[in-house]
Amino acid sequence: MKRSTQHKFICLLALIFAMSVSCASPPPKPPKAVKTVAFITNTTSDFWKIARKGCDKADGELPDVTVAFKTTNTGTTEEQNGHIRDALNRDEADAIAISPIDSAGQKKVINDAAKRALVITQDSDAPDSDRALYLGADNRVAGRQAGELIRRALPQGGKIMVFVGKREVENARERFEGLKEALRGSNVEIIDLLTDDANPTRARENAYQTLKKYPDIAGMVGLWSYNGPSIVQALRPEDKLGKIKIVCFDDERQTLEGIKEGAIFGTVAQQPFEYGFQAVQTAARILKGDRSVIPESKSIFIPTVVVQRDNIDDYIKKLNHLLGST
Repeated sequence: MKRSTQHKFICLLALIFAMSVSCASPPPKPPKAVKTVAFITNTTSDFWKIARKGCDKADGELPDVTVAFKTTNTGTTEEQNGHIRDALNRDEADAIAISPIDSAGQKKVINDAAKRALVITQDSDAPDSDRALYLGADNRVAGRQAGELIRRALPQGGKIMVFVGKREVENARERFEGLKEALRGSNVEIIDLLTDDANPTRARENAYQTLKKYPDIAGMVGLWSYNGPSIVQALRPEDKLGKIKIVCFDDERQTLEGIKEGAIFGTVAQQPFEYGFQAVQTAARILKGDRSVIPESKSIFIPTVVVQRDNIDDYIKKLNHLLGST
């Protein structure tokens, strides 16, 4: 009889303990009605302001999606990695669309994020990571387009300097390789690739120092969006605009103005509006279970557009329409 009473008492304690543990554990969260897509830039520039317009358009069209847009102001992996953590922990992001600054150095961070959310790379890729897909330009092709532009600008050849923010970024590497491919067999000689750590002031100084060190320089090529305006700012006081041929990337307002006035020979423009719009739309479809949007190559290429004086007016008109400005 005593043993039976003890047994009942032990069973009662076990039941009470089980109930207390059950009460202490939070109930499982219900599925989110509205999914969060975090869009993370690699620098701050007009390029990303246009991409944000694309994000906003997609956000407005998708009632079950909200966009958390995060700008990397310093251009450092530390800040960008912080944005990833912030997106996962504070925003509880279901998807992240990121332009990696250092694809190799950030591989673990990206892979860890991919265990908790859908990860898409945009603008610049991290092909060796666990990202689901890349969306943006075929940067090697874009580099070849820039190379063809500089060949036309310098039919007799000459020395050129190339500028970019960070050489380790995937899009910088691919554009530079494409540029070199296009210049093979020509008389155009690349002196070097100078970096500026995504600092427009340093980019301007690099162009100015190049001018002083190489007085016979014939052309300058900028691989990131702010490089074109920075080169113009360095050459204008020296009365070298139009004399030294400039080829650059993207469609910052100063770049487009430089083409109109003849200071810039041409630019290879990406479509950052589409980067923002399509990244959010694609992420939304995948989150709903539609993985048919992921091609076998795991890359969605958005064509780049060569802009020169003969098509600058039409290009500006289309850009203004996208941005809702006149």
